[in-house]
Amino acid sequence: MIDRSLDLLIDEVALGLADAADVARLNALAASDPAIAVRLEQARLRLIALDDTADPMPLPADFWSRIEARLDAEDAAASPPNAPQTAPQTAPQTAPQPSNVVDLTTIRATATRWRLTALAGIAATLALAVMLAFVALSRPEPAVIAVLLNDAGEAIALVEGLADNTTRITLLERQSVATDQVMQVWTKPDAEGPPVSLGLLAQNRGSALAVEGLPPPGPDQLYEITFEQAGGSPTGLPTGPIHGKGLAKEPL
Repeated sequence: MIDRSLDLLIDEVALGLADAADVARLNALAASDPAIAVRLEQARLRLIALDDTADPMPLPADFWSRIEARLDAEDAAASPPNAPQTAPQTAPQTAPQPSNVVDLTTIRATATRWRLTALAGIAATLALAVMLAFVALSRPEPAVIAVLLNDAGEAIALVEGLADNTTRITLLERQSVATDQVMQVWTKPDAEGPPVSLGLLAQNRGSALAVEGLPPPGPDQLYEITFEQAGGSPTGLPTGPIHGKGLAKEPL
């Protein structure tokens, strides 16, 4: 497992580029540190647009064989030119060689494995850099931000309302939801009007929801999350207990 900064590890896990050991290590950290859990969920939410729009691009079937062939060619080029050729002879039996005699074939195979590992790491790092650059350039800034609080005054979710009426929701704590229930997000574009559903949180996780026909979000706009029956509220209005609510503010 390669040591790396926590920010890079979180992004690699969110993008699916980390190995199983790193994923397990980060999940253990997130389980014991709520701040890390928040950062991981925010990374997944930040990268969801990239995950939804990018088409899978598997490596060519001969990718690694071409790399190995190139390494073989480099090794051959590095060998001494015009090395004397001798006819094969039957060697007399000799005593076993000392254990400190190194097999050149083993050295070459080990060097090749190290090169392949390094190339794989470089490729993953470049892919991560390109993906993060794409997300950073394409991610719009929120028009309003709301922190939703539960009855105990604890922050349970972060809501970002965009001018195009896309709403990003980041859950800030793990929540156990009954199998016959779902978390539904609401807002009140008009302080005097009824709540409007923004959608359901798939798998009861943070998500990006989009609703057409609403006015752009503004300051002091109410947002809330309720627990509703599977499929959402049957009345079009909140019916279940409130998980958290809060008023939006314009970011500085």
